[in-house]
Amino acid sequence: MEINVLWEKYSKNKDQAVREELILHYVYLVKYIAGRLYTSYNNAVEYDDLVSYGMFGLIDAIDKFELSRGVKFDTYAHLRIRGAIIDYLREIDWIPRSVRQKAKELEKAYSEVEVEKGSNATDKDIAQKLGISEAELQKRMQSLASYSVVSLDEYLDQYREEFADADNDNGSNPTDRLEAEEFRKSLAGIINALPEKEKKIITLYYFEELTYKEIGRILQISESRVSQLHTKAIFKLKVKLESYFSQI
Repeated sequence: MEINVLWEKYSKNKDQAVREELILHYVYLVKYIAGRLYTSYNNAVEYDDLVSYGMFGLIDAIDKFELSRGVKFDTYAHLRIRGAIIDYLREIDWIPRSVRQKAKELEKAYSEVEVEKGSNATDKDIAQKLGISEAELQKRMQSLASYSVVSLDEYLDQYREEFADADNDNGSNPTDRLEAEEFRKSLAGIINALPEKEKKIITLYYFEELTYKEIGRILQISESRVSQLHTKAIFKLKVKLESYFSQI
């Protein structure tokens, strides 16, 4: 049965058989998102576990989605599926305390240096701030690659459902929609302020949904270098987002 017909039927009577068909139809979204996260987290968790928790997000999205509001379901569901997986990862606290501590030190260094400089911090700036060599800084970036992705997701988690609900709102709650739109504009501005290569990596990874290997081919750098630059960009984004959210 065509997907639009399924949605029409489900929106009218919430038939459980139709609901099951919708779930089966959109399982590919869960597997796709779980696969990307599995790779991002250096295989530190089980793929099947990510899929299981992603299914909770899919079911939640189907139950809450309103066809009449004219929003694309895939976009709405993506946020809830990813959010459900991130909730699971935060709950099991899979990141060692020592890694979190190193990450906090790095975030603090970026925050302090960029306030002092009034511009993007260089590797040399951060290495000097931490009292380590630039080579050691690169090693630290590599070791924090998995943490940095989930760290940003955890930070945005408190706002994720607000934005998802606002995206599923076709005007009945204009304040929420306006806040979500303002955030997107601010986020775009923050990303655009990154150094060119870091900006490209963030754009290609999150918006074009390319892998590190694919990004490396485009930018003609190694996969590990993409990972390092991605980690660095995320720390910078988090510092700037903390400043943004402290003002709203």
